[in-house]
Amino acid sequence: MSIEKLEKEIEKLMDERDALEENCDTLPQCKDEHGCESCEIFENIEKIDEKIEQLELKIESMMEEEE
Repeated sequence: MSIEKLEKEIEKLMDERDALEENCDTLPQCKDEHGCESCEIFENIEKIDEKIEQLELKIESMMEEEE
């Protein structure tokens, strides 16, 4: 995969994450102190964050190889 494709994938994931995060504050469990622990949306946001981090590391690695 090229760096450009990875960057587009990150952009897509960020948009998806933003959409999930917008709904996050409106959920009933968000009023609970520990609501995030039982929230599926929060879990999905964390998974997206992990994917973004992996893609960023891959981009970094590819950029180092080019140098």
